[in-house]
Amino acid sequence: MHSDAVRARARRGPPAVTGTLILTAGVAVASAAPVSAAAGQAGRGGDGLRRDVDGLHRLGITGVLAEAHTPEGRIAARAGVADLRTGRPVPPGAHFRAASITKTYVATVVLQLAGEGRLGLDDTVDRWLPGLVRGNGNDGRKITIRHLLQHTSGLHNYLRDIPLLESAGYYREHRFDGYTPERLVALALEHEPDFQPGDTRPGGTPKWNYTNTGYILLSMIIKRATGKDWQDEVGARVIRPLRLHGTYVPGHRATLRRPFVRGYHQYGVGAPLTDVTLLDPSVADASGAMVTTLTDNNRFFRALIGGRLVPAPLLAQMQRTVPTGWDGPYEGSRYGLGLFWYPLRCDRAGYWAHGGDMLGYKIREGVRADGGWAVTVAMATQLAGEPAERQGMAARATIENVLC
Repeated sequence: MHSDAVRARARRGPPAVTGTLILTAGVAVASAAPVSAAAGQAGRGGDGLRRDVDGLHRLGITGVLAEAHTPEGRIAARAGVADLRTGRPVPPGAHFRAASITKTYVATVVLQLAGEGRLGLDDTVDRWLPGLVRGNGNDGRKITIRHLLQHTSGLHNYLRDIPLLESAGYYREHRFDGYTPERLVALALEHEPDFQPGDTRPGGTPKWNYTNTGYILLSMIIKRATGKDWQDEVGARVIRPLRLHGTYVPGHRATLRRPFVRGYHQYGVGAPLTDVTLLDPSVADASGAMVTTLTDNNRFFRALIGGRLVPAPLLAQMQRTVPTGWDGPYEGSRYGLGLFWYPLRCDRAGYWAHGGDMLGYKIREGVRADGGWAVTVAMATQLAGEPAERQGMAARATIENVLC
């Protein structure tokens, strides 16, 4: 999930996909004894990653983990605490909510099905889900699978109507609410679309707006095409073949498998941190429900960009991008079919990623265009206000420092 989508501030990009929080001096983090550690390849690479991770922790992020895979080997670093209450240090190999990285898994399954001839990227939503997307200016006869994958459908983002980011009271009262895909889509269809599919901006580029609704519909199309839930297809086609032992779809399970780092959200600048670890992830479903680890995340993106999961012609379509129009930490970003592209100061080819924000968790990664170098940064705090943008900029700088 992305907070930009939730808060409908698309021009600035996702201020924090499920919450943003940065602590001012003296907030709870200061009372916990920080722990910093680095493992793996020694030398400038390890030292640099450790410095960047420590810098993120100093911004007020309770727990930070990072892991990179480079030609020189594996580098890992962590800082902070896994639990403000106990001061327990951040453990290696921790599970975290993958959030919108889930979309890249779902997109990979859809591209594989397209390669098998079981669906077409230019099939309409109505072809697979007849009559479902209708009313208030929404029309599934005009929206294609490609539109859903690329966020060019114009559909309203249903998460704007679920204010988990806006109120600690709402979170406490509704954190265990369960949702079905049909209910999530129905929330979106109560609204007019942001624009019509195929609409363009001045200059001729497609209109684009991040909407979790599209990936809920994709999960329903996967089930119609295969007879199986999206979770089963992701497991059979991606998780098990790549041996991603720390990656799973939790269903309605509100807790994370051990080891894990507790997630915290700041409901307003200067507000105390709220522990938001417990959450029924069905509120995100195929748009952001998965759980993973640093090692698994790097392995997945290296395999995808390296051409091991999707046939080359379809991977090329996946990497055909449109500009997002976001600024701040997302300046220069473009979006393909379930993938973000970012410019890289040392390489015109840039890097591929997705990243995600789930209440209390912010994950960022980057993979060089050849699929060789990869880095993932996981942060267990969503800061509020301008500090959240500093958090995003620092995370992007950490990724660039590894890839360059």
